Amino acid sequence: MMIFYRERLAFLAVPKTGTSALERALGSKASAIFRDPPGIKHTNARRFESKYRKLFDHKDYPPIETMAVMREPVEWLGSWYRYRQRPALSGHVNSTEGVSFDSFVESYLKPNQPPYANVGSQARFVTDNGGNLLVNHLFSYEDLPIATGFLERRLNCSISLKPVNESPKREINLSKELEQEFHRIYALDFEIYKALQDGPLSIS
Repeated sequence: MMIFYRERLAFLAVPKTGTSALERALGSKASAIFRDPPGIKHTNARRFESKYRKLFDHKDYPPIETMAVMREPVEWLGSWYRYRQRPALSGHVNSTEGVSFDSFVESYLKPNQPPYANVGSQARFVTDNGGNLLVNHLFSYEDLPIATGFLERRLNCSISLKPVNESPKREINLSKELEQEFHRIYALDFEIYKALQDGPLSIS
């Protein structure tokens, strides 16, 4: 999470959506950066509203706005899967070493996910308890230049992104049956992502 106090903007870092690269590029502009622990770094919209918004309220400034980036759901899971394949996690409960992508997704779809498949939900990250969008500005990861353009205008700076925390390169394939089940169980994730194909989503 990054706070741009005078620009009245909070960047909420959905994991595996290029947030580390943006953090590196914008660190010098941010009023505050929450890097650790991961639970704070990746503060979701609900937690921001309940725990952090009041810290940045000021009677002389308008309410702070929030923004986030969302990735295509299967690709997002694929990035988590590949990231947890890295040798540094070998033998750890979060490692996907020796686990097929189908098995990873199957585990993710279970009510009680094993640690290596417990990676949350993008839709839950950006919505309220009723499934309504809770961030003011939501962008598609596949159109990241639009998000960076928004930030450049809002923060009055130029942004040059360099890869950070990239997942190991590996081709992934998901069976049709599991993909259909993924769509059924995480329908809101796919619904929001589909809406993003017409451009960024905004709420006032």
